[in-house]
Amino acid sequence: MFIRKIMGAVSALAFLLVAGIGSPQAAEIQWFGQSALKITTPGGKVIMVDPFITKNPKTPKELKDLSKLGKVDLVMITHGHGDHVGDSVAIAKANNAKIVLNADMGRTFATIGWIGMKQLVRINKSGPVTPLGPGITITMVHAEHSSEVSYKNDGGKDTMGPGGEPAGYILKLEDGYTIYLAGDTGVFGDMKFIAEYYKPDVAFLPIGGWFTMDPVHAAYAVKNLLKTKTVVPIHYGTFGALKGTPAEFKAALGNFPTNVVDMKLGETRTFK
Repeated sequence: MFIRKIMGAVSALAFLLVAGIGSPQAAEIQWFGQSALKITTPGGKVIMVDPFITKNPKTPKELKDLSKLGKVDLVMITHGHGDHVGDSVAIAKANNAKIVLNADMGRTFATIGWIGMKQLVRINKSGPVTPLGPGITITMVHAEHSSEVSYKNDGGKDTMGPGGEPAGYILKLEDGYTIYLAGDTGVFGDMKFIAEYYKPDVAFLPIGGWFTMDPVHAAYAVKNLLKTKTVVPIHYGTFGALKGTPAEFKAALGNFPTNVVDMKLGETRTFK
C-alpha cells in the first residue's frame, strides 16, 4: 500500500511537470518602441500595453503584422493620445479581448462607435481589478500628463473627444512579480507612495522629455521616490522631440544601485 501511494505521488508530480504546473515561468516582455509592450505572464496570459505598432516609425517592419502577435488576452491603455491608443481596438476585436482604460475614455470609445461597452473594463485609480481571473491584479495609479481621443467625425473632420485622466498601472502577476507601467508622466510626489505601497519589482519609465520626464527627471524619480531595483527606459527616440537616451539616464543615475535594462526595438526579455 505504501509503495502504491509513493508511486501515485510520483506519477502526479510527473503529470504536473509535463503540464507546466508547479514549474512557474518568468514573465516575458517584448518592446515594440515608444510605450508598446507585450507581456506574457508566468501563467501564459498575454497582455498588450499601449500597443502603438502599425503606425509606429520605430517598430521593426516584421512586427507590424498584428496577426503575428498570437492570442492576446487583454489590452491596457494609459491615456488617449494616438501613440498609446494605437492598435488597441483592432487587437481587442481580433481576439475578443477586453480593454482596460480609464472610465471616461472608455465612454468616448463606445460613444464614437469604436468598440462596445461589453469589451471595456472602465476603471479609475486605486480600485484593483482582476479581468483575467484572481491570479493577476491591475491597479490604476496617477500619472502627470494629459489625455484626449482623436478621431474623425461622421463628416470626416478631425475631432477631439474626452480622454479622461492619464494614468499608470500596477500589474501584479500570478507569481507576485509586480510591474509599474508609468505611462506618460512627469515626476510627482506620490511616486513615493507607489514605491512604498505596491513595491514594484520593475518600473517602465518614459525618458524622452518634452511631453514626459527627460533622463534627468526620470533619474531623480528613481533615486528619490521610486528606488526601484530594475528600470526599463521607454518612450524615447520615436519622434524628433523625444531626445532623451538610456545613456543619459544612466549618467544621471550615477552610482545609484538600479539595474537599467536597455531594451532594443523588438527585443523580448525575461523578468523575474
